[in-house]
Amino acid sequence: MGLKFLIDSADPIIWAKFLKTGMFSGITTNPTLLKQAKQPCTLENIKFLTKEAKKLNCKELHIQAWGENPIDIFNCGIAIGKLASPKMPIYVKIPISEEGVKASSRLRKSNINITFTACFDVKQVLIASAVGASYIAPYLGRMNDEGKDGKLALKNMQKILDKTYSNCKILVASIREVNEITDLASHGIRTFTINSKIAESLLTCDSTKKAVIQFQQDALME
Repeated sequence: MGLKFLIDSADPIIWAKFLKTGMFSGITTNPTLLKQAKQPCTLENIKFLTKEAKKLNCKELHIQAWGENPIDIFNCGIAIGKLASPKMPIYVKIPISEEGVKASSRLRKSNINITFTACFDVKQVLIASAVGASYIAPYLGRMNDEGKDGKLALKNMQKILDKTYSNCKILVASIREVNEITDLASHGIRTFTINSKIAESLLTCDSTKKAVIQFQQDALME
């Protein structure tokens, strides 16, 4: 398995732009991103967005469930999980709170794929592994904002997963700089969700642009 990039957005226009590059495997979204994209956070709209993602040949879709208690989160997660297809698995994102863990344990018994989100502490990777989550998404930038060494915490999470032979994978979120990806990738962390700004930065290199212009000029010379 090589690196895996997901686009962190609720805007189908942005999905289309970056999925067409071939370097993105899928999409992650949540209620906050839906609000920013002026997309209703309703199951009916989630169904619509899922269809849009399928049209774009999205290979995996991470959609966050919502609710005020474990039962509501569970019911929402079941409804979202049922939208999966053989060509596009869906991972139900659940905040790794006590209520979320309770709901996720029930969802796993129903064979729903889980991505724990809003991870801020190394110890939370133990929960994800124990419950059988497919992914855990630590918020790197926000961890740094709290005064923590986010990259060190993520590296320690990866060590725990490796040493315990866990199938859970780290899905790094809240990335602020491309060099954060290169550093973490050099320590065996392979899955990253990035917004459009970071995606543009990743795809841009001024020196490469200059070389391309020169190649094209030379190709047109007689």
